[in-house]
Amino acid sequence: MGDEIRLVIADDHPVFRQGLRQVVEMEPDLKILGEAGDGVAALRLIQELSPQVAVLDINMPNMKGFDVAREVRRRELPARIIFLTMYEDERMFNEALNVGARGYLLKDSATSDIVAGVRAVAAGQHYISPSISGYLVNRSERRNAPGGKPPPLESLTPAERRILKLIADHKTSKEIAEQLFISHRTVENHRHSICHKLGIHGSNALVRFAVEHRGELT
Repeated sequence: MGDEIRLVIADDHPVFRQGLRQVVEMEPDLKILGEAGDGVAALRLIQELSPQVAVLDINMPNMKGFDVAREVRRRELPARIIFLTMYEDERMFNEALNVGARGYLLKDSATSDIVAGVRAVAAGQHYISPSISGYLVNRSERRNAPGGKPPPLESLTPAERRILKLIADHKTSKEIAEQLFISHRTVENHRHSICHKLGIHGSNALVRFAVEHRGELT
């Protein structure tokens, strides 16, 4: 089926997973490729099965959901991430988007939101549980306010993230070009694109930003 949406579900509560599966399997366009009970198994399934969407509990044993998402990005896997959580915590919500999540579902409404969420995220949109949609408005307002924080790192491509990490290591453009086997001009183009996306002006400001966010670039 050409328009079939393939997904993986990871949560350490089998009964909860079963509930999600029952809802998802009622939809002819959705197909669950596999389930996992911990983060390490989830990452393995995402790498082996190449789902379009991965539905991950944030608090999984062995490897947290945020760490799985970081690895998905680092390995440049195509899966789009939807996080599941019990907590209405705006800081956690912001961190989820910072590590690249496209969806964020509260567990108490997940069975009613899961189908719409998977379809939206597979289509390249964001989907947030309606009861916490105000978090997204708050985030947008902070980004657009004078002196607000720059857009999150998920706006960068994998290549731009690699270059930003090397900038955080105080590498020059020449050194970055040699290390990545690309031209000096390509590095400069990437630097310009990074600055544009993050609202940064000046090479010193870029280095400062890279150093401050080094931990998010691993």
